[in-house]
Amino acid sequence: MLQVRNGEVDRLGVLFDRYQTPLYNFYTKMTQDRGVSEDLVQDVFLRILRYRQTYRPGTAFRTWMYQIARNARLDHVRKGRPEVELSAEPAAAPAGDSAQQRQEAAMLQNALMQLPEDKREILILSRFQELKYEEIARLLNCEVGAVKVRVHRALQQLREVYQQLERGAGAKQQDRTGGNFPSARAWQ
Repeated sequence: MLQVRNGEVDRLGVLFDRYQTPLYNFYTKMTQDRGVSEDLVQDVFLRILRYRQTYRPGTAFRTWMYQIARNARLDHVRKGRPEVELSAEPAAAPAGDSAQQRQEAAMLQNALMQLPEDKREILILSRFQELKYEEIARLLNCEVGAVKVRVHRALQQLREVYQQLERGAGAKQQDRTGGNFPSARAWQ
């Protein structure tokens, strides 16, 4: 990034190659829209180029980039292009997984999308993007302890929503079979 900051803008391609997939994954988990996610990734790299002089040497690039990414998504929402409604399928289901694993992944993604935006975002950053708590604290301008508490609370709420969805899916299975058909978890 220092080279880009100092005018070697062709070096932005290296950063793009390294960070486009993690950014795309961040956006698809936040928005559930692949097209919007692709557009936002492009917007982030245009902003990196435009605001390259604001990057401070010694600052973690990834943290700086995710701050730009958060701002780009917020600007997108403010411009009246809301995120899409929940989808039944996860954004990227692994091809080799069993039907049960795909169903659980879809249910987990559905539960994640039902969380308030701030809780969904902190879980995506910490669990899916694998940012360290220190990086998230800098990104959110708070203490590391606050990040730990927020992640813990978000995980608790995610677990509750997931269990509600799981109970709902179990009730639907029972209704379809007309009996006490065990939920998918019972078959493990």
